[in-house]
Amino acid sequence: MNKFAIAQPATFEQASKASVDKLYSLPVIKAGGVDVLDHLKEGLMEPDLLVNVRRLRYNELGPAGAVNPPIRFEGKQILLDANATLADIAMSNITLGQSPVLAQAAANAATPAVRNVASVAGNLLQRPRCWYYRNNQFACLKKGGNMCFAVEGENKFHAIFGPGPCHIVHPSNLAPALMAMDATVHVVGSKRTSLPISELFHMPDKGILSEHNLEPGEVVTHVTFDVAPTSGFYAIKEKQSFDWPCVFACVKLTMSGGTIAAARVVAGAVAPVPWELAAVAEKLKGLSKADEAGIAAAAELAVQGARPMTGNAYKVAMLKVCVKRAVTIALGGQVPSFSEIRR
Repeated sequence: MNKFAIAQPATFEQASKASVDKLYSLPVIKAGGVDVLDHLKEGLMEPDLLVNVRRLRYNELGPAGAVNPPIRFEGKQILLDANATLADIAMSNITLGQSPVLAQAAANAATPAVRNVASVAGNLLQRPRCWYYRNNQFACLKKGGNMCFAVEGENKFHAIFGPGPCHIVHPSNLAPALMAMDATVHVVGSKRTSLPISELFHMPDKGILSEHNLEPGEVVTHVTFDVAPTSGFYAIKEKQSFDWPCVFACVKLTMSGGTIAAARVVAGAVAPVPWELAAVAEKLKGLSKADEAGIAAAAELAVQGARPMTGNAYKVAMLKVCVKRAVTIALGGQVPSFSEIRR
């Protein structure tokens, strides 16, 4: 591993400037450093500058000099600091009560040790977990090579949506949940100050070497979104305690009495970006919360347009289950636990 310098900026603006400092050929921003450390160990990057933003906070001091919490209300919206941890989100009374889909998504990610250090911005911008990308012996498309090895290779955990040419799945637990809530990502370092989270990511055919649409020098400072008390998350993993999801679904419902007036449904681990399921959302509109058959019929639409590969057709069945159970959870219903399913 080559030697590298470390910058300790005092503000997000300073971090932005350091990330495009022409004295360095590959500046890399780190917060919790989980994915950065993985890349260093795997020999996938050799930065000459690490810009440490871990201790930075957006508007850290509130009225009378009091320290603002990393998760708080700003007006009627919820604000997540870029360096709020997954553990913060999973345990916050604000997210547990007002955006359970996000709290559940955060609590379901990784291990307690990782959740205690992994940040909001880091989770959103982490790189793919495709084993061909992560193995430095494969010169895949994502690393500037000329082929996606998953097409004819081991593709058990790869995408079932999207035309390629790269078939990664988006690795973030938070991104689909935040997309279901129409979150806004706030940045410094360019003329714009924010962008909808739906515009933060792009498909591989729009840029194979990266997954996001941040401009050089842009640094995420915080994320805001409206409350979503009627919302839910459901994931299926091979190993429930700590593993990457095979498939998961995030649901936000707007209720009018006992009827679903509007819905937003986003799937994870099935496409190179958080995958919105507009047909499911449309079908859910007007259904009674007690209409189990109608909800099941809506979940069947989750797989419209799916194009499974040789080893991941199982995701088609799983996605329908995840959507149905995420809706059930959002409505306050119960779903079988995995221990009950085994019995």
